[in-house]
Amino acid sequence: MKQVSIYIAFFCLSSIAIYAQPDRWQQRVEYDMFIDFDVNTNQFTGEQTLKYFNNSPDTLDKVFYHLYFNAFQPGSMMDVRSRLLPDPSPKIGDKILYYDDTEIGYHNVNSLTQDGETLSYHVEGTILEVDLAKPLMPGTSTVFEMKFDSQVPLQTRRSGRDNAEGIRYSMSQWFPKLAEYDYEGWHAHPYIAREFYAPWGDYDVKIAIDRTYMIGGSGYLQNPNEIGHGYDKPGSGPKKGKNGKLTWHFKADNVHDFMWAADPDYAHDIVQVPGGPELHFFYQTDTLVQNWKDLQPTMVKAYQYMNETFGKYPYGQYAFVQGGDGGMEYPMATLITGHRSFRSLVGVSVHEGLHSWYQMVLGTNESYYAWMDEGYTSWATRLTMHHLFDEEDGAKYINPIIGSYRGYYSLVNSGLEEPLSTHSDHFATNRAYGTGSYGKGAMSVHQLGYILGQDLMKKGMRRYFNTWKFKHPNKTDFIRVMEKESGLELNWYYDYWINTTHTIDYGIAEVSESGTSTEVTLERVGMMPMPIELVVTYTDDSQETFYTALGIMRGEKQPDNDTRWTVLSDWPWVNPEYTIVIPRPLSEIKSMEIDPSQAMADVDRGNNVYPNSNKFELVGKKK
Repeated sequence: MKQVSIYIAFFCLSSIAIYAQPDRWQQRVEYDMFIDFDVNTNQFTGEQTLKYFNNSPDTLDKVFYHLYFNAFQPGSMMDVRSRLLPDPSPKIGDKILYYDDTEIGYHNVNSLTQDGETLSYHVEGTILEVDLAKPLMPGTSTVFEMKFDSQVPLQTRRSGRDNAEGIRYSMSQWFPKLAEYDYEGWHAHPYIAREFYAPWGDYDVKIAIDRTYMIGGSGYLQNPNEIGHGYDKPGSGPKKGKNGKLTWHFKADNVHDFMWAADPDYAHDIVQVPGGPELHFFYQTDTLVQNWKDLQPTMVKAYQYMNETFGKYPYGQYAFVQGGDGGMEYPMATLITGHRSFRSLVGVSVHEGLHSWYQMVLGTNESYYAWMDEGYTSWATRLTMHHLFDEEDGAKYINPIIGSYRGYYSLVNSGLEEPLSTHSDHFATNRAYGTGSYGKGAMSVHQLGYILGQDLMKKGMRRYFNTWKFKHPNKTDFIRVMEKESGLELNWYYDYWINTTHTIDYGIAEVSESGTSTEVTLERVGMMPMPIELVVTYTDDSQETFYTALGIMRGEKQPDNDTRWTVLSDWPWVNPEYTIVIPRPLSEIKSMEIDPSQAMADVDRGNNVYPNSNKFELVGKKK
C-alpha cells in the first residue's frame, strides 16, 4: 500500500511537472558539410554528415529531406502553381517554364548511408523519401552520410545566381535538409514558394570557392586569418588558396537553417550594437554606397530599440547581405536587394531583422502559422520604423499600423479574403495570403492591444518571446501566455479572427434623451463580437469612456492611461443591441465615437460617430 501511494505521488508530481512548463520534446540535428563550388558552371559537389537525435516518444522508420533546388525546373509544383494562380508573383510568373539546362536548379543525391549502412530512397519533386536501414528508437540518435551534387538556379525566388542587381550567388535553402518531425508528425511539405519549418541544431559548414569571392551569411567565420578579405584586418584582400580557391569555415549553433551569399564585389563593414549583436553589412561597392553606410548607425539604433521592446536578440552576430529577390530572412542573416531609397533599405532591413524574433528564435510552423511570423514581424516593423523616423519628426499616429488596416478593408471588400488558418501554399490568391498573413496578422497584435490595453499587450509579447524561444510555439501557446498575462480568456478572439472571415462592424443606432439622461443604443452589425469603448466628449471638452466587455472574456480591460473610465455590464455576444445610459442630458454632449483609437478593425466606421448628418436623427425626448 505504501509503494502504491509513493507511485501515485510520483505520478502526480511528474504530471504537474509536464503540464506546468511550456516545453515539449524537439528533434535535433548536427550538420557537418563541405562543398566544392565551381563558379564557372554554377555547380557544386557536397558531402554532408548529419547526426539526428530522435527526442520524440515515437519509433521512426522513415525520414524526409527537402531538396529545394528541384523546385526550379519546368513542370515543378512551384512552376505549375505560379502559372495557375490568378495573381502570380512577378518574381516567378512563368519564368521557370522556360529555363534551359544551365538555368534550372537541382540536387542529385548520389549516396546515403545510416550508421554506415546503405539506404534506399526516392525523390518526389522537392522531397527525398528515405527508408531507414534500422528503426530509430525514442531517445536515440543516428548518423546519416550523404554525397550530392547540385546546380544553382537562375535567380527567381529567394535562392539563385545572378540576381537583378548582379549578385552572383544567393545561397539560401541550398542543401538537402532534413524535414521537421514534431508532435503533429512529419512536415515534409513540397516547396511551392513560401514558408519553411525545421529542427534546431548546430551547423559546421566549409565552402571552397574561387578566392576572389567574398562570403557573408549565417554563422561565425572560424578561419579569418586564412581568408583575409578584411576579416583579419581592415582593407586586406583575399589570401591565396589551393587551386585558386579558399575554403571558408563557418559555425552556427542552435539555428534551424544556414544561408550564405558570395560575390567578388562585396564590401564588408562591421558595427557593434551596445550590448550586442555585432552587425555585418555585405554590399556592392558600385551602387548606392552612401545608403549602405547610413544604414549602419540606423540599424544600431534599431537593434537597441528592438532588444528593449521585443526581447533580447540571443545571438552575437547578424548580417545584412545584398542579394536575393527582395527580402528574405534566415538565422543570423538576411538577403535584401539594395537598389532602393534609404527609407526602403531601412524598412526591409528592420523587417527581415525582426524575423529573428518571430521566426528564427521562436520557430513557429510557418506553413500553418504564417500570420504569427509575418504578421507579428510586420507589427514590430511598423513600431520600430515609427521609432526611427516618425517620432523624431514629431509625427503622431492614432494607429501606427493603419496601413495594414486599410489593406485588410480592401481585401474584405474584394471578396477574396480567406481564413488565416489556411495552409500558406493553399491560398487561392497571393493577395489573400499576403494581405492576410502580413496585414491581418499584424492587426491581430494591435487589435489585441485594444482588447487588453496596448501596454499590457506589449508586456505579453515580451513574455511570449522569452517563454517560447527555441521551442516552436503554436497558436494555443501564444494565447495561453496572453491569458496568463492579462487574466482574460481570449480563445473567442482567435476563433473568429484566425479561423473565419467574419468581420467587425458596430454602430450607434439610436440616441435619445430621457430627462437628465441620454440613452445610446449600440448595434452589432458584423458577425464578430468585440468589447466596445464609446468615447463621449462633453461640451466642456472633457471626455469619458463607457466600456462594455464581452461575457466570454471573463474580465475587463484596464485602461492604459488616466482617462475617465466607466465600466458597464457585459454585452452578451449573441445580443444584437446594447443600450448605454449616460447620466447627462444630450445638450451637454458634444460628440460620441466608438473606438476613436481605430485599433478595432471596424469595416464601416461611418456609423461609429455621433453626430453624423448622414446617419443620425435625434429621437424625440422620452417622458
